[in-house]
Amino acid sequence: MIVGRKNAGKASPFLLILISVGCFFATYNFLTMVGHSRSGDGPRKLLGSGDQGGAVAFGSGSDPSKRFHVALTATDALYSQWQSRIMYYWYKQMRVRPGSDMGGFTRILHSGKPDGLMDEIPTLVVDPLPEGADRGYIVLNRPWAFVQWLQKANIKEDYILMAEPDHIFVKPLPNLAHGEEPAAFPFFYIKPTDNEKILRKFFPEEKGPVSNIDPIGNSPVIIQKLEKIAPTWMNVSLKMKEDVETDKAFGWVLEMYAYAVASALHGVHHSLQKDFMIQPPWDAKSDNTFIIHYTYGCDYSLKGELTYGKIGEWRFDKRSYLRSPPPRNLSLPPPGVPESVATLVKMVNEATANIVGWDDEI
Repeated sequence: MIVGRKNAGKASPFLLILISVGCFFATYNFLTMVGHSRSGDGPRKLLGSGDQGGAVAFGSGSDPSKRFHVALTATDALYSQWQSRIMYYWYKQMRVRPGSDMGGFTRILHSGKPDGLMDEIPTLVVDPLPEGADRGYIVLNRPWAFVQWLQKANIKEDYILMAEPDHIFVKPLPNLAHGEEPAAFPFFYIKPTDNEKILRKFFPEEKGPVSNIDPIGNSPVIIQKLEKIAPTWMNVSLKMKEDVETDKAFGWVLEMYAYAVASALHGVHHSLQKDFMIQPPWDAKSDNTFIIHYTYGCDYSLKGELTYGKIGEWRFDKRSYLRSPPPRNLSLPPPGVPESVATLVKMVNEATANIVGWDDEI
């Protein structure tokens, strides 16, 4: 929890605000749990230990002490659902291969009610923030979802991988963390030292230089003790969103900055792993990475020339499929397009070809 720099013997206004917020959410969580228990939706489903109906298989030689639980937050929107299905497909493929430390899996569904994927993907349903609290920034539900999951779930693994629906595992993922030092991917656009004036609102001087804040987001991250950080992450995210200057400066990466700040407030520093993930079309090769993050659109001419910012003659962009999933057997990119883009499309095609009921309405 963040504490003011002066008047150590008194509770700062900021501290009182955070206590109030914490009490509010505790009360809200209790009331919604009671409400759901009385509703006709049935019990909430938790299948967070791996595949349903059988024992979990692991990669050969996997050390149980290094295994990590894969957790991604998602909504019940179709756009989130089809990405989650592809992500889970490749998790299952890579988990059993040599070199993997991947353990169980949970989709943390922060829509407040079950959806049509409950029998396909191990899922825990949690509550969204109260109506209007996210101010149209749905990612603000992410830290709140993790707080609830950590309170309710029985996680067998010592480590957690925080992942996202638009992640594809391209090869078995080992535990990249070193003991209590978590592993994270460094984002080029997260620049704490360039934003010192703003970040000092949330990271007081007695915590050290702003360079103590890692240039990361919350995903992908492999971490051992998320329970310490998650409530602070939630509180900092809400406070940042309330601050007009911070909200304007950080925009859609605000919650990423909030995780980085929360970690630093707890004295947690991450091992920065550049090979953790790639992001086509900017990263051309996938042979030295573990995850493809397809957050950017890939637009090319038929000559293989990138036309970023302009719809290409050939394209793959997840935003083209907001209301329906991508069809099976997408066309492959033309010659000259980076290998990473071709691999991405091939892996999407393999998943959709093998996921039962891909074309069915969820």
